[in-house]
Amino acid sequence: MLALLGCGLAQAGPTILVFGDSLSAAYGISRQDGWVTLLQERLRQKRLDYTVVNASISGETTSGGASRIAATLAAHKPVIVVVALGANDGLRGLPLGQMRENLAAIIRAAQKSGSRVLLVGMQMPPNYGPQYTRDYAQVFVALARRFKCALVPFLLEGVAGNRELLLEDNLHPTARAQPIILENVWPGLAPMLGRTLHR
Repeated sequence: MLALLGCGLAQAGPTILVFGDSLSAAYGISRQDGWVTLLQERLRQKRLDYTVVNASISGETTSGGASRIAATLAAHKPVIVVVALGANDGLRGLPLGQMRENLAAIIRAAQKSGSRVLLVGMQMPPNYGPQYTRDYAQVFVALARRFKCALVPFLLEGVAGNRELLLEDNLHPTARAQPIILENVWPGLAPMLGRTLHR
């Protein structure tokens, strides 16, 4: 399901584009409770004139993201792109080299359009094996270094593995988990805001 949400219709400030999957699309909960909507509320409280657009799709892979990034950038002309993809690639055991190149294509397109990028990392459960989980997490670190973009190490830090903060599928965060996710993203995003506000 495509969730394109301009949270804050009265605003006409620069756009922050959240480009993710179900973890950012508020899967299984009210969209108003999702961390992306909470982000817009925080920006408003801090009197930071940004409009947040949520272009996250449940079930999205990095391949799907790479195929639609150009049109999404053209439609919204964001100053910041939060790239939060890769979880579905990992859960499906897709080749990490393919995931890396897809994410690289997304980051490259965003930077070429003039956007600054915040790359949001993920981690796989330990049952995927130590080699795969280690190599998977390293993809995000290496890309952030390669493209000199900001990095959130793990979107679900403090949430993953906590049954009280997950839906019955043991994968998707509950409404209670969303403020924690926002706190994971905020330290990576906040330093970018002042530099882009008056572009």
